[in-house]
Amino acid sequence: MGRDRKFQAILPLWGKMLNVEKTRLEKVLANEKMQPIIQALGASVGNDFDVEKLRYHKIIIMADADVDGSHIRTLLLTFFFRYMQPLIENGHVYLAMPPLFKISAGKKTAYVYDEKERDILLEEWGEEEKINIQRYKGLGEMNPEQLWQTTMNPETRNIKQVKLEDFVAADEMFTTLMGEEVPPRRKFIEDNALSVVNLDV
Repeated sequence: MGRDRKFQAILPLWGKMLNVEKTRLEKVLANEKMQPIIQALGASVGNDFDVEKLRYHKIIIMADADVDGSHIRTLLLTFFFRYMQPLIENGHVYLAMPPLFKISAGKKTAYVYDEKERDILLEEWGEEEKINIQRYKGLGEMNPEQLWQTTMNPETRNIKQVKLEDFVAADEMFTTLMGEEVPPRRKFIEDNALSVVNLDV
């Protein structure tokens, strides 16, 4: 349903993504997970990357709204930051924001994206006789129509643009999160555990 050659294509990814922070360019180019991404975008990689040859204006990362999905997003963002940085600099990279809950009451249906939004809606709908709440653990739990409406339909989907406002800070963050050293990564996670929910990408 999401594919429409007039305006968008879908590249399915599965399995464990490569952590390019720990990998040399030759291995990145030879990796079976990275090759389809490089080929689909059509703008090469590394020093040869040419944003003018990019086949798509928006590159939207879709992943589950859980820890595993967050890890996949971080791996892909690390790849784009290290080897296709102009993608981010020119505003081509986006994150799909799948809903966490579907709330229904009678003929009314709403998708909400966090617990706070859920609680506000439940308070507004408090007079309804029966309210049904469905929590999505992953994209696979949505039927095709729900997935289309919430993450693929340009008219109704919720996406966020990835912005590179501070190169040095971003460079340090990716090195900390995806590099070899465990203590700095643990410290970063501990220091940001409470604020990560408000992290502005």
